[in-house]
Amino acid sequence: MTDTTSVFAAFRRPALFRKEAMASLVVFLVALPLCVGVAVASGVPAELGLITGIIGGIVVGLMPGSRLQVSGPAAGLTVLVFEAVREFGLGMLGVIVLATGLLQVVLGWARCGRWFRAISVSVVQGMLAGIGLVLVVGQLYTVAGAEQPHSGLRKILGIPGLLAETATSGPALTAAGVGAFTGAVLVAWKKAPARVRAVPAPLAAVALATAGTAALGLDVPKVEVQGLLAAIQPPSLSDLGGLGTMAVLGTVLAFTLIASAESLFSAAAVDRMHDGPRTHYDKELVAQGVGNTVCGALGALPMTAVIVRSSANVQAGATTQLSRVLHGVWLLLFTVLWPTAIGVIPLAALAAVLIHAGCKLIPVKALAPLWREHRGEAVILCATAAAIVTTSMFEGVVLGLLLAVVKCAWETSKVQVTVRELVGGRTVVALTGNATFLRLPHILETLEALPRGRPVELDLTEVRHLDHACRAALEGWAERHREVGTAPVRVREPAAQEAGGAGPGPSAAGG
Repeated sequence: MTDTTSVFAAFRRPALFRKEAMASLVVFLVALPLCVGVAVASGVPAELGLITGIIGGIVVGLMPGSRLQVSGPAAGLTVLVFEAVREFGLGMLGVIVLATGLLQVVLGWARCGRWFRAISVSVVQGMLAGIGLVLVVGQLYTVAGAEQPHSGLRKILGIPGLLAETATSGPALTAAGVGAFTGAVLVAWKKAPARVRAVPAPLAAVALATAGTAALGLDVPKVEVQGLLAAIQPPSLSDLGGLGTMAVLGTVLAFTLIASAESLFSAAAVDRMHDGPRTHYDKELVAQGVGNTVCGALGALPMTAVIVRSSANVQAGATTQLSRVLHGVWLLLFTVLWPTAIGVIPLAALAAVLIHAGCKLIPVKALAPLWREHRGEAVILCATAAAIVTTSMFEGVVLGLLLAVVKCAWETSKVQVTVRELVGGRTVVALTGNATFLRLPHILETLEALPRGRPVELDLTEVRHLDHACRAALEGWAERHREVGTAPVRVREPAAQEAGGAGPGPSAAGG
């Protein structure tokens, strides 16, 4: 039975339909405040976040890939979207998302989905940590009703001034109070009775903050509503021409990398939560690409699979795709039938929800054990996060990937150099492991410390890999070591190379 067939099969089984419908309501209640909050934090109309949530539910929900994973606007892309809108304008957002979706479809068809699983976990954790830091710090400005600085570093450096301005401003203190109340509800909600926790924490916190603001008549900034149809802005032909610039193409690549990696890592996590069919990574990448293509055509936010909504779906008892499709239907009905409800939500309350979500992206508890057990991975995580905060998302991720590759190359190029003195003054130098250019300083220091004028035998029989740079360096050393009256350096090659498979070695320098 195909995934799409399983959705409609639930309509013929009333008990299963009721179960899926109840799960979809839980996911809807979790998704509603997050869709709005991510849109506002991204600097776009709130309706664009809801549109992405609707497409993630209905369009992606009907496609094969991962049966229980839920897609929508994600906090992990908020910072990148905000920077893209600020630099290129809202009109170009649709073009970037459209190109991202098409690229994801091509990658999925090319069976590249599985390769995203090969990305270093430390790079992904560092990416999310950097996003979380910038998101948390940026939303502190929103809580106080202040304008955010452009760069992550300026946001951090501006916090003392922000606190001073907030303390002397009545409206800012009021908005900050609303945000603090929302955050307190989010933190304390997990300690509430089980029946109370049936209402998702983000929805409860935003609802209580909204009700309290209305009851007390507080004058705080609220979400601006312009209507679903008015918010839809398909890309124009002039906007499509912007794809020719390197800056836009770099942003598309960053969107693709981050959205795909986050979606497929989320899929792996969701697969561990249930015993149903496993995710087909290539099909899931195509599904995400189709969703982003539709989002881009409507000028909406980019989507990824999101672990918070996905875990809520699994925990609510969903077993088919119907629950995630229905959650998109509920979002659509809410947006069409009751749009004014969005306009009463305080911005500070949504900012607090995103601060709470951003804190969850920072792996504080995992950092100490990682430092003790895998120090190199911890360095990559911190370096990636720091680069994202101080430069940009794309540059930070590229740096993290480069560090991961360098670390892998360094660890796999371990070589041991052993020096033995034989009777008659002959010296044997044995290399074991992978002799690459990364280990040349150690190899050459050992060889150059040998006494001149003595016969030397270079034993390479235990070398698993000898790269070109290392071979050339050994040949040069062998040539320099030979003096008048000194026997040439004798080289013992690995058996496979002695049979004629590796070409001339260092022995060519001395016979």
